[in-house]
Amino acid sequence: MLLSSCKLLGRGLAAMITALLGVTGDHGSIRTPTKACVFLIIGVGVLGSALLFMLPRRRLGTAKPRAQAVPEADTLLKIPKVESPISAAAAAAAASASASSSPEIDEDLHSRQLALYGRETMRKLIKSNVFISGLSGLGAEIAKNLVLAGVKSVTLHDDASVQLRDLSSNFFVSEVDVGKNRALACVPKLQELNHAVAVATLTDLIPSKLSNFQVAVFTDISLEKAIEYDDYCHKHEPPIAFIRAEVRGLFGNVFCDFGPEFTIVDVNGEEPHTNIIAFISNDNPAIVSCVDDERLEFQDGDLVVFSEVEGMTELNDGKPRRIKNVRPHSFILEEDTTSFGMYERGGIVTQIKQHKVLKFKPLRDALRDPREFLPSDYSKFDRSQFFHLAFQALNKFRNDFGCFPAAGSSKDAEKLAAFAADINQSTINGSLTEIDTKLLRQFASGSGAVLNPMAAMFGGIVGQEVVKACSGKFHPLHQFFYFDSVESLPAEPLNPVDLEPQNCRYDDQICVFGHKLQKKLEDAEVFLVGSGALGCEFLKNLALMGVCCSPKGKLTITDDDVIEKSNLSRQFLFRDWNIGQAKSTVAASAAASINPSLHIEALQNRACPETEDVFNDTFWCHLDVVINALDNVQARHYIDSRCVYFQKPLLESGTLGAKCNTQMVIPHLTENYGASSDPPEKQTPECTLHSFPHNIEHCLTWARSEFEGLFEKIPNEVNSFLSNPIEYISTIGKNSDPQTRSKLVTVAQCLFEERCETFQDCVTWARLKFEDYFVNRVKQLTFTFPKDAVSNRDTHSPFWSPPKRFPEPLQFSSSDPTHLSFIKAAAMLRAETFQIPVPDSLKNPLVLAEAVDKVTVPEFLPKRDAHIVSDLEGSLPNSASFDDDVVVRDIIRKLERFTESLPPGFQMNPIQFEKDDDTNYHMDFIAAVGNLRARNYKIPEVDKLKAKFIAGRIIPAIATSTALATGLVCLELYKVLAGGHKRMDYRNSFVNLALPLFSMAEPVPPKVTKYRDMTWTVWDRWIIKGDLTVGELIQWLEEKHLNAYSISCASSFIYNGLLPNHKERLDRKVVDLAKEIAKVEVPPYKSHLDVEVGCEDDDGNDIDIPLISISFREVKTIKSN
Repeated sequence: MLLSSCKLLGRGLAAMITALLGVTGDHGSIRTPTKACVFLIIGVGVLGSALLFMLPRRRLGTAKPRAQAVPEADTLLKIPKVESPISAAAAAAAASASASSSPEIDEDLHSRQLALYGRETMRKLIKSNVFISGLSGLGAEIAKNLVLAGVKSVTLHDDASVQLRDLSSNFFVSEVDVGKNRALACVPKLQELNHAVAVATLTDLIPSKLSNFQVAVFTDISLEKAIEYDDYCHKHEPPIAFIRAEVRGLFGNVFCDFGPEFTIVDVNGEEPHTNIIAFISNDNPAIVSCVDDERLEFQDGDLVVFSEVEGMTELNDGKPRRIKNVRPHSFILEEDTTSFGMYERGGIVTQIKQHKVLKFKPLRDALRDPREFLPSDYSKFDRSQFFHLAFQALNKFRNDFGCFPAAGSSKDAEKLAAFAADINQSTINGSLTEIDTKLLRQFASGSGAVLNPMAAMFGGIVGQEVVKACSGKFHPLHQFFYFDSVESLPAEPLNPVDLEPQNCRYDDQICVFGHKLQKKLEDAEVFLVGSGALGCEFLKNLALMGVCCSPKGKLTITDDDVIEKSNLSRQFLFRDWNIGQAKSTVAASAAASINPSLHIEALQNRACPETEDVFNDTFWCHLDVVINALDNVQARHYIDSRCVYFQKPLLESGTLGAKCNTQMVIPHLTENYGASSDPPEKQTPECTLHSFPHNIEHCLTWARSEFEGLFEKIPNEVNSFLSNPIEYISTIGKNSDPQTRSKLVTVAQCLFEERCETFQDCVTWARLKFEDYFVNRVKQLTFTFPKDAVSNRDTHSPFWSPPKRFPEPLQFSSSDPTHLSFIKAAAMLRAETFQIPVPDSLKNPLVLAEAVDKVTVPEFLPKRDAHIVSDLEGSLPNSASFDDDVVVRDIIRKLERFTESLPPGFQMNPIQFEKDDDTNYHMDFIAAVGNLRARNYKIPEVDKLKAKFIAGRIIPAIATSTALATGLVCLELYKVLAGGHKRMDYRNSFVNLALPLFSMAEPVPPKVTKYRDMTWTVWDRWIIKGDLTVGELIQWLEEKHLNAYSISCASSFIYNGLLPNHKERLDRKVVDLAKEIAKVEVPPYKSHLDVEVGCEDDDGNDIDIPLISISFREVKTIKSN
């Protein structure tokens, strides 16, 4: 899913902000403006889909076939035993029976969701019952998102039957379901998504049947009926959250009513901000200064609490206090501190998340007086009032004629316009002075269609609003939201004949876009990179839209990853029986079962320079568009560079928790993804991690580093030695680098001084490691820098000034659960590296405590000459002792002597960190080490789950934002494949579902370089045909008034005009020089060599010219496999 280490990977916001405000500059992965601006707000969400399928159950070996043919859909289906759909009454009875028991959260399954929501929100979700009426594509998307989220139950209602046209938006039904009730047809596959959620159906709907639900969602209901049901929900005690949503062609709306008063417990979902105090004045009001390593994120009016303040201890009472006049590193405390004690040192100030109460109006009142709307597109700021009127007119049309306006019918459009005019005249406040008749005709023409991208987008919005209603987490949409993507229509006018239905699954799409675009979709050649959360959503969308579904079309998907349990809460094409299988193959099979006409090839290759023989020139040249579904910046940059090189459109997107963004990269129209870069992540100094941590993140980062050093790096180093001791010792002996020689000491310690042969040895090692980590090192640190030490740079300031925290050594106790947890995890992992069996008896905590208490711990005496890095002057411990030839030779002699005593073929077992297996002791070790270190420094400890999020660098992820992003991208895909659209028709987007905030803007154009009568951008590449010499290339450039002074290939200079001996190369072939000097072999599947040429004008000014491709031979077409 989206965006860099812990950053959102898309680039839409940078382009959006620049377009809106003219602001430039780097702001991070999610770009934010450098000037104040008005943000456009809305709630948004996700979508998903579910299938039954299965591949042969095997884990992939190290060698994988490059391509794996996708079997026929019916061979992929694993049909589990499915009970007949249960009724709502049965579901309610089951819920009542289990009400007394508290359901458990599956933390392995929902770990990424827990990272965003937290346990309290998840507990509320798994107790929530949701009702959904209307199982068109929109209803199916909403249901999918909620079942994946893990609510207690989802009850479906729909009086309509499945039609063939439903197959273009509802992924739960197939041709065999045509004629069946839509709700009943969706139950089996929806239940497959999450067996912990009760999926039921309800018939004969009346308002009173909603009383057992926390939320009621309606997707296809008249305004009159909606008012009736909303009145009931609004007046119910407690109120039932009511949501009405519609998707009509390229237009949609959402209305929310969460009752007379609704309490938001967490407005934005961000962690409370915390800062370290540097000084507090004795004033009225008091001034509080904080350390300047981080800017304050507080806002005027925030409530904060103080803790650990020395001297002015009156502030440590836990009382919330209000602040104002917030500056980058200080604020004013609205309190008189003149009578308080004098501030001495230390202290933490923490923001308090405040509740917010929202008042909602019922639908009947909100229709008449909507107050304000939540717009999504700055260029369409005034459209919400228009659509408020248009959707009411459409409701009137359906009531009077019992159908939607016919696609392309001018008569029906005129009737709709008449209804709109009547309603507008009767509007007391806020009537429109003029109705946009062209927009109304477009609205009328496609109003009977449910398009998959719109359903996906609105399914995400509504799904997230349901979560908010159930939990109070995040700010609800308040109350109307209207959206359109009319720019997605073909640039050329549509003939009504082109919109006529064909009695096929794509009729909804045809009545909006016409037959011609539908054919282009089916004939497209698409490259989808990645099949994780984004990839699964894209595959479902493409299959429903009919993309690559003709014999001419082809969808190539690649992903080198395999399926894990934690994927199943978002990557909805996978099931638990697919764990361990290749993501791309399983996802492709699932997509083929959604639409058997899908022409898809699944690969397990990582798209990178090493696989350019697979993704060769022929492969790239045949593509129509590339869609990224990646989760890291490096891969995004590579795909971006290939798209620029071959001039292919790239549709980019990414997510981070409730946030997502999209970026359209269109050849010659927009800037590319790599045109701007995020600032590097702030790195914590090594001295802080090793000796002066001041938050739990520092402690856990250090703990993970120790895990990797002890159980992976050291065993690997030992094995390197054991594989070839003579060569290893020879290499170490010749290397003067102290760091390299220190590895020799590490090997000697591990093999001989600390070698373990029994599990009791491992327990002993763990106990001594505890003493080293949490006692001896702290004693040494406080001996070197006592509490009254002064700073080396400023003798007047204490050394232990904020953010430094003075540590205290721990006293080991086998009765302390965290102490014993460390011993057990450390001993288990040590035994695993030495391949020592673990006695069952020692798995018992009491027996283990008895064993560890027998360990003799030697007395520790601090050293006076110990070197501890105390500032940014360095990041590594002193290793001078390892740079002593005498010591090194002594260690080598011991190694040579003791190696003979090792068992034949002995090797250690390195352990790679795996955060998602709770039985492997990895997180037990890291959580224990991190918390014990925090205890040394009086830093608040965290539970194992929180430690997993931090140390495992888990990026929060939810299904709703993923589906939303893919829906937005697929709306842009219509434009790309139709062709003929201008830059102003495309949209980059940034969404934060938590706020909700939804902003869209046209992409930024590429930077244009002008020289004489020529212009070029990053999209241009100069191609020269012929096997040129260096001189001929220089002459070709001189004809363009460019003076070439250097030619390079693969980072090597093959010609430099400043070097006299390079003149002899002027008559040499460029290709031959590249092979000889740069060691570049042009593979058989490539017809050209790329070189970079340094040029200047006649005045000596450097001119940055495009990449030059020398096409020196013809290559026969190679078909991609």
